Amino acid sequence: MSSSIQLFFDGSWITLILSSCLLLMILTFAIQRGQFIYAVRNIPQPISLPLIGNAYQLNSTLEEFFNNLVKWSQRFGDIFLVWVGIRPFIFLYKVETVQPLLSSSVHINKSFDYNYLNPWLGNGLITSNGDVWYHSRKLLTPTFHSGLLEEYFNSATNEVKIMISCLEKEIGKSFDIVPYAKRAMLDVICDSAMGYHINAQTNVFNEYVLAVNRMSQIMQYRFTNVWTSFNLIFRLTKLGREHDHALKVIHTFVDKVIAERKQEWINQQNDDSNKSIKKHRALLDLLLEISKNGTILTDTNIRDEVNTFMFAGHDTTATSISWILYALGRRPEYQEQILDEYDEIVGDKEITLEMLNKLNLLDACIKESWRLYPVVPLIGRQIYSPIKILGHNIPVGSTVLINSYLLHRDVRYFPEPDVFKPERFLPSSPKLPSYTFIPFSAGSRNCIGWKFATVVVKVFTLSILKSYHITSLISEDKLRLISELVLVNKGGIPLKITPRTR
Repeated sequence: MSSSIQLFFDGSWITLILSSCLLLMILTFAIQRGQFIYAVRNIPQPISLPLIGNAYQLNSTLEEFFNNLVKWSQRFGDIFLVWVGIRPFIFLYKVETVQPLLSSSVHINKSFDYNYLNPWLGNGLITSNGDVWYHSRKLLTPTFHSGLLEEYFNSATNEVKIMISCLEKEIGKSFDIVPYAKRAMLDVICDSAMGYHINAQTNVFNEYVLAVNRMSQIMQYRFTNVWTSFNLIFRLTKLGREHDHALKVIHTFVDKVIAERKQEWINQQNDDSNKSIKKHRALLDLLLEISKNGTILTDTNIRDEVNTFMFAGHDTTATSISWILYALGRRPEYQEQILDEYDEIVGDKEITLEMLNKLNLLDACIKESWRLYPVVPLIGRQIYSPIKILGHNIPVGSTVLINSYLLHRDVRYFPEPDVFKPERFLPSSPKLPSYTFIPFSAGSRNCIGWKFATVVVKVFTLSILKSYHITSLISEDKLRLISELVLVNKGGIPLKITPRTR
């Protein structure tokens, strides 16, 4: 009897302790939540519901979500807050609100949503934060210096010839340019990152190519669907299983390339006859060289950075090229002017990187396209220490999203903001204030590969214009924009091409 009583009291005490801990956690959460809500009470925001916040207004198509952001900016002004469940998202789109964040050396951490990329990118430059990010950034910055741009220029020049050839079967037809640009960029980035030719443009069923494309699609879906944010649930779904399969294919392939490249390095060190031969250098070679010179880089570290370059480079650059061709397809007079400038500066000579950089109108047209159709329309930061923006105290725990699509349409700096006017970016035009134009973000966490991307985009745009006259088959008012990881048009970007005779 006494033992039964003892067991009862032991069980009761355990229950009481657990209940007290749970109650304390609930009270702590409620107090913190109340303090947070009080702190953001003056930030304009649409009416939200308990627990689900504004999710009921966001549980719509991605197109409607993008349109809602535009409408709320018009309704609430320079800064507004949206609750997705219990997560607060603060949106900024004016230079006065953007500058304090992007110019900060403290608020550099990416939003929690980037954690979805961790299985793929590990502790690469996109997903890492704090000291790990500082170390990686310092380590990788030399790999994008101007001396290596010649390597990337040559790679882009070779791959665009293949794309032009692939486009021949579309002459005179309506077709979506995006898949062609994506396959071409996979070839460029794979060559630049690993020194490996996967021939994505001519072998669309390559296992690695299919895996990268599928992973990109899954990541885009997770970034825009709140119900996939719970990893335990996501991994049990069909999409989660596809994610794991694609991830295995990607890691297996990259690990194999790293192992082969390391063996080549060993062989070269043992063979004096090859040391004088100049070889194409990829990012992987530079990482191996850094590792050889004393910096500790494991194979996993190297794989993370190679995967990061692949992920960050191929989709964004392909999207950029697609939008530029769309914009020029709407304004054919600029196609002719770009080619006139090319004839004047390059003529019959073989173009060099130096000549490419002298094509000011090409540069201006590309920048104007980036203004109208920023490749990454939402830039996320997680707030870990308080910051004041436009008199509003932004508390710890906030996720801040910079809307570059709206930032680039500020009428104060871009009159007729919806009109394609490349003259804004010619050398003779007034210089824009800092943070008004951020196609590659800005500040210490800007895109490390922006010079690489610029060279590749210029090579592809110019080469395609030299081969084809482009017509865009959808007007600006018919675009159905969607903010995924990149800015896309629902239904793709339909073009029509005809061979040039000049």
